[in-house]
Amino acid sequence: MNHKFFNNLGLAMRAGKIISGEEAVIDSVRKGEAKLVIVAEDASPNTHKKVNDKCITYRVPLQQYGSREQLGASIGKETRVVLAIADAGFAKMLKKSLENRTEVDSIE
Repeated sequence: MNHKFFNNLGLAMRAGKIISGEEAVIDSVRKGEAKLVIVAEDASPNTHKKVNDKCITYRVPLQQYGSREQLGASIGKETRVVLAIADAGFAKMLKKSLENRTEVDSIE
């Protein structure tokens, strides 16, 4: 498990740069606010397709990582299936921690 990723999500939440919930995330993608979208690995196929299609249309990067429980806990909420990061700096930091996850996950 990539603890750094989830800690960074919590940091982004405390900074007020996280948008959660399917409709709110899709709305932020349409408005150009979302810089990165994260979908839980256990999201339903319909949810994943709907969010993925919007992200492709509006050219917003999408990552699939963690469970709905992990995503929710990392931002201090109940389960969350979809999150959007509304800050380019946090988005870059989170993408970088996801790129390094294979190295970190293999060590643990």
